[in-house]
Amino acid sequence: MLNVPYAHMVFTLPHSLNALYGAHPRWVIDTLFACVSQTLNEFAANPRWLGGQTAFSLVLHTWGQELPRHIHLHAVVACGALAAGDDSNDGEAHWVQPKRSPKFLFPNTALSPVFRGKFMAALQAAHENGEIANDPQRANLDWAKRHQALYRHNWVVYAKTPLGGPAQVLEYLARYTHRTAISNERIVNVGTEQVAFKVRADDKGGKRIFKLDGVEFIRRFLLHVLPTGLKRIRHYGLLAPSKAKSLAQARTQMQMPQSNPVAQESAQDFLRRVAQVDLHQCACCKLGRLRLVETIKGCKTLPLPGSQTAITPHSTGPP
Repeated sequence: MLNVPYAHMVFTLPHSLNALYGAHPRWVIDTLFACVSQTLNEFAANPRWLGGQTAFSLVLHTWGQELPRHIHLHAVVACGALAAGDDSNDGEAHWVQPKRSPKFLFPNTALSPVFRGKFMAALQAAHENGEIANDPQRANLDWAKRHQALYRHNWVVYAKTPLGGPAQVLEYLARYTHRTAISNERIVNVGTEQVAFKVRADDKGGKRIFKLDGVEFIRRFLLHVLPTGLKRIRHYGLLAPSKAKSLAQARTQMQMPQSNPVAQESAQDFLRRVAQVDLHQCACCKLGRLRLVETIKGCKTLPLPGSQTAITPHSTGPP
């Protein structure tokens, strides 16, 4: 993380693309990441806004509060960029701040049409090249109707409350990046027929209880299971793996210590030092020490419900 303020933006796909996502989720997600990253990189390179290369991470969410399909990317963007050197600084790369204010990057009204244009161009090319052959709206009439709907309104791009500095960014990412659709604390009750959970009631933090039939709850939850191997979190600009040298230059410009490429501390030692958590201490008596007895290997597939097939995973470890 860089020692600068961070902006928090959200790029949302219109719901009229939900059917396409159901048939080609990997294409939709990869294209969404590509179009958003290209849009942010182009705006950052524009001298009107920054004139350099910024650092940002994109986090995919596919759900809304009531678990419908709602595909959007959260962008966590450093407020500033590493600009190429010129005669004024002896040709050395230097860090530049946003032109308008330390916490303002790009106007949403300018981002939206560029983002839409890039996605629509990619959609047209994929249609012509046969990359989305299972698109439910591939027929000429349905294709034309969807195109009209997608161009009828501006696509939603908006800036949320700035995240502040690196500490706030890490706290946000830790809270939201590895959750799928709903967290346990939101679930109020699981009955024989219904599931009740909390949803946002207003913009002031108010909550209300929302209920779904059990089958419908499971259906909505499974809408958000991603294709195997697909990455929900991706890093761009100075945070891309190929830009390690540029990131080091940016840290030098801010007089930040260079990151150590070799981890010198185990996860257990880190938790003990930072969070005062000892993973090997018994959580009940607080005295005994936990000892690894056996490691159970997971099964690739589970038996069908109601079948009598036994699960006999192989295990390793001491007897």
